[in-house]
Amino acid sequence: MSRAAIRRFVAGLRAADPGVDCVNPYAGRVAGLDLGPDPAAVRARQLAAYLDMRLTSARLLLIAEAPGYQGARFTGIAMTCERLLLGHDPRVAPAGILGPRRARRTSDPAHTTVRSTQLGGYAEPTSSVVWQSLAARPGAGAAVVLWNVFPFHPHRAGEPLSNRLPTRRELAEHAGHLPAFLALFPGARIVAVGRTAERHLARLGHRATAIRHPSRGGAGAFRTGLALALDATGL
Repeated sequence: MSRAAIRRFVAGLRAADPGVDCVNPYAGRVAGLDLGPDPAAVRARQLAAYLDMRLTSARLLLIAEAPGYQGARFTGIAMTCERLLLGHDPRVAPAGILGPRRARRTSDPAHTTVRSTQLGGYAEPTSSVVWQSLAARPGAGAAVVLWNVFPFHPHRAGEPLSNRLPTRRELAEHAGHLPAFLALFPGARIVAVGRTAERHLARLGHRATAIRHPSRGGAGAFRTGLALALDATGL
């Protein structure tokens, strides 16, 4: 595929309306939570740069469930938090995520009293586990592309800084985005992170290897599953 295809894919995300209790990171702005006049455009550019960087090197697609408020909600990149993008984890180089592009924060530091979040942006445990695991395997960061079966941030009613699983209706209404993403990287192996991702991929006709999601005590099993998937892909 081409960079033009990536631009069309991102434009499709930006045009989507995810409905109630759900934020489109590539089009939405929540007053008091989002920083700057057009944070969604920043996230869209960061996603496009991330995908561009892997256009010819992708060999494995690691697909999870949905963006979390500590991760892709404010970065635009699946399983990637601001703390990593902004260079606050010594084990993960920001250039390994976005290349030479300088990442920008889109969460408003004024909305939180947590000092570490005010200073460094959101930190997401899942993001840290994923990227530290990739950083430990030379070349894996450029060969693995991270995504979610549902590209928007579902949250509990009235709680925009919370996470929930997407409903079957939400998954069905926005099912077209996943095939569009997969088409960007034909031939790459698909690995599902968690059962929700595995089931949704199966409904779309994709039989994917499934590994444990790193949340809720699954970090060790995730690392083992990812290592096996990387080995099987020759990485």
